[in-house]
Amino acid sequence: MTRYTVVWHDDAQNQLAEIWLNTTDRQSVTLAANATDRRLADDADTKGVAVEGGLRQVVLPPLRLLFAVSEGDRTVRILDVSSA
Repeated sequence: MTRYTVVWHDDAQNQLAEIWLNTTDRQSVTLAANATDRRLADDADTKGVAVEGGLRQVVLPPLRLLFAVSEGDRTVRILDVSSA
């Protein structure tokens, strides 16, 4: 098992906040965001599906997240968040 540090890009944090503010089910958004941190902390390079440019996408309803995995420094960067 490879451990990673999960870092949310400022834009992704802002997108998450916008989704949270505009939903009627804030708890599900909070739970999905927390699950993202837990799930991507272990073996992130195997999670979700590969998309363009070496990025990966994972869907944790109600969120869809785009992220980059950096093997060298064992970091996962959440780059984009949208509603699933």
